[in-house]
Amino acid sequence: MFTKQFILKKIGQIILHLLFWVGVLFFYTYFFGVNSSKFEDTLLFSLCLMPTTIATTYVSTYKLIPDYLVTKQYWRFALYSLYTLIISVYLLMVSIFFSLIYISNFEYDEMNPATKNIIFICTAVYLVVVIVSAFKLLKLNLKQASETKALETKILDTQLKLKEQELNYLKMQIHPHFLFNTLNTMYGFALKKAEQTPDMILKLSNLLDYLLYQAEKPFVLLSEEIAHIKDYIDLEKMRFNDTLQVNFNIEVASETTSIAPMLLLPFIENSFKHGSIVDGKLTINIQLTADTNSIDFSIQNSNSKNYDSQQGIGLDNIQKRLELLYANQYQLNIKNQENQFSVQLQLKTVNHD
Repeated sequence: MFTKQFILKKIGQIILHLLFWVGVLFFYTYFFGVNSSKFEDTLLFSLCLMPTTIATTYVSTYKLIPDYLVTKQYWRFALYSLYTLIISVYLLMVSIFFSLIYISNFEYDEMNPATKNIIFICTAVYLVVVIVSAFKLLKLNLKQASETKALETKILDTQLKLKEQELNYLKMQIHPHFLFNTLNTMYGFALKKAEQTPDMILKLSNLLDYLLYQAEKPFVLLSEEIAHIKDYIDLEKMRFNDTLQVNFNIEVASETTSIAPMLLLPFIENSFKHGSIVDGKLTINIQLTADTNSIDFSIQNSNSKNYDSQQGIGLDNIQKRLELLYANQYQLNIKNQENQFSVQLQLKTVNHD
């Protein structure tokens, strides 16, 4: 059912078309009226040209261009354009004979000089056709460009939403995994009724706050990530007692350096979870350096000969997160050697001044 808005739009289009063709009629009258004193005859001749001009223009703009030229059917466009040209020239010849018969009463000398030249007439008619066709082609190109841009924007938005969903899914996998290991450590201390339990609860509280709230942010300060790494290491030191040796060296040049939250912690956790006690010690060496351009992180832990792989769900998810958040801006090298498991990560920094 036609809506009021649709009807008004169509009426507006019809009025614009009528005004345009009235303008073309006056153009013909002026164009062919040069060196002629008979305005009525010139106007009548111009009226005779209007049906041919209108028909040729609409065939070009509503059939040839959208159906064949825009769709790149060039052979059909050329063929049907030739047919249209032949038919329109024939109709123009009929208009000239009408001018000779009806307007000039078969008196060739009485004819308007401009109406005697078929080339002159064709030039006027096809000038209108070409101008309108060029405008139509430009309009179609602009419309197509707009639709293409809208489609690209829609695709980009969809891809962004998919990446956000994938990233949230990866976070949901990492968080319970991390939380389970931390609570398991706390449970062991609670059973022992150790004096360190209150301090452990405080550190765990800080870690939970970071895990549940700060980790939802796209980026956090590198200093915050480091602080919670230290809390986690302290918790693990309480669990391992004298069987743990951790060397954590930090060199950070800028306080505004940012990083994706929970990006480094899983590497630390992985070393504690899968590292092996060799010669009575679980040895973990951590090096973190950062400047205004990059973050360099490396971690090595002692590894048993009998343990083949340390790449569980944690490291797999971290690699996926890196690809989503730092595509083409990171290098990750993981080596599982006979006595040592190592990870080296290089990132381009994100600064928020």
